[in-house]
Amino acid sequence: MSFARPGGGRRVRVLTDVGLTVSAGEIVGIVGETGSGKTTLARAVAGLNAPDRGQVHLDGQDITGLRGRARRRLRRSGAIQFVFQDPLRSLDPALTVGASLREGLAIAGTGTRAQRAERVAAALRQVGLDPAVADRYPAQISGGQRQRASIARAVVSDPRLLLCDEPVSALDASNRNHILLLLDELRRRLSVGIVVISHDLSTLAGIADRVVVLYRGRVVEDGPIEEVFARPRHPYTALLLASAPDIHGRDRHAAARLRLAGDSAATAAAVASQPASCGFAHRCRFATDACVETPPQRALTGRAAGAWTVACHHAETWPDELAATTPQAAVSPQAAVSRKAAVSRKDPAA
Repeated sequence: MSFARPGGGRRVRVLTDVGLTVSAGEIVGIVGETGSGKTTLARAVAGLNAPDRGQVHLDGQDITGLRGRARRRLRRSGAIQFVFQDPLRSLDPALTVGASLREGLAIAGTGTRAQRAERVAAALRQVGLDPAVADRYPAQISGGQRQRASIARAVVSDPRLLLCDEPVSALDASNRNHILLLLDELRRRLSVGIVVISHDLSTLAGIADRVVVLYRGRVVEDGPIEEVFARPRHPYTALLLASAPDIHGRDRHAAARLRLAGDSAATAAAVASQPASCGFAHRCRFATDACVETPPQRALTGRAAGAWTVACHHAETWPDELAATTPQAAVSPQAAVSRKAAVSRKDPAA
């Protein structure tokens, strides 16, 4: 996907060769720094942005080619739903919560008025809200309740895929954990596939099955979240994990050991100057002449195709190179993130 520049000129490429699969009942986390293309990817899947090339398949059907009546039928079915970051802005302030939830059902012509009211009440109960909240306006309920109402609006149509863009970033710690547990419960109860976009790695570690790491619009790593967080195989994933906040101050210098220094900076600069080079080469201390070619997504040695893929020429060797220069007493940042995930699973209020 690319976007036109203001005033014309060469288009800005935002997503390149992105492949992503979400199964029913699975939660897939998408991480990456600001500008990596996370929200653009979700909007492309939802049909809010049209990709330059490529396909989006839902239950085996290519939905990118749908036009006219077929496209309207798909949208009205509610098969793909989006939960936005700020519920106060995504919920219409002039409508009650119940009216917002009923609106999509009414447009799709689902049931009678009484049946729609019953489905709205059931959706509110599913997300842990009293059905009486349906009579309130978004400004009359708390932030946590608003986000639950947004999720209720998304699940009232029984979607196949739920896209959540930073669903807990605006909430306090208590509400954040309640919403995450709610998503985990919904995927089990409704068998809905869920994509969660987040900057908070510990948030994803608590609920996601897989994690997809984006860098400059490309997938650099895709695998089981516990294994990826424990033993990242792309240097950028390791840098993200090492940069995660840790109030205990463990392994403060881990990120510094992953960044460029000395001769590696000159090598990286030379490699990055090549037009087809790895997009991360200019920041990678492990870059070599091999990185003048963009690395394809490859399965790790000993892994089935698609189980854990990495786009790095040195995925199998750079961890050993780093270990040779790392003090034995240092605690890995990945372990710190894993500990946070364990806490979030055991105690929702932690």
